[in-house]
Amino acid sequence: MANYFNIGKLSAVYGTEGEMIVKHSLGKKSSLKDITAVFIEDRKDSFLPYFIQKARAKDAEHLYIKLEGIDSREAARKLLQKGIYLDEADFKGLASASAPLSLLGFSVTDKQHGPLGEISEIIEMPLQVLAKVMFREKEMLLPLNEQTLLKIDKKQQTVHLDLPEGLLDIYLG
Repeated sequence: MANYFNIGKLSAVYGTEGEMIVKHSLGKKSSLKDITAVFIEDRKDSFLPYFIQKARAKDAEHLYIKLEGIDSREAARKLLQKGIYLDEADFKGLASASAPLSLLGFSVTDKQHGPLGEISEIIEMPLQVLAKVMFREKEMLLPLNEQTLLKIDKKQQTVHLDLPEGLLDIYLG
């Protein structure tokens, strides 16, 4: 199965021809140049490809996008608030190296507990960034901040953390 990386969501309809605004977390102004298709999560872990007719940057967090087959305001409205994804190759070439989103797929190692798993999702909150990791068949949300982050090894694709004492116990019972 292909790996898909969430870059944001379809946040608003723009105009009457089915154009939409994407709120993204790529970490830089982007028009999805050289990307032919995006994927929209139809159901949990079920992604439908949509071919891009045109896309243009709005600002560092938003872009306008027109998808094939979405030709009216009503058709576009049905896709609002859905996640928008790129396949792994497109994502790696597009995400800013400094964006938290670029850590998707990295392994997480804790100072006390050792290897924990792979980052499957980055959740950007107003005051912090969380990494979703599966460890011992449990989903954990780990904070990525100045207190927990020891280093990021881009070459080995590993995030080294020093998690607060007791945090993993909350998830593991």
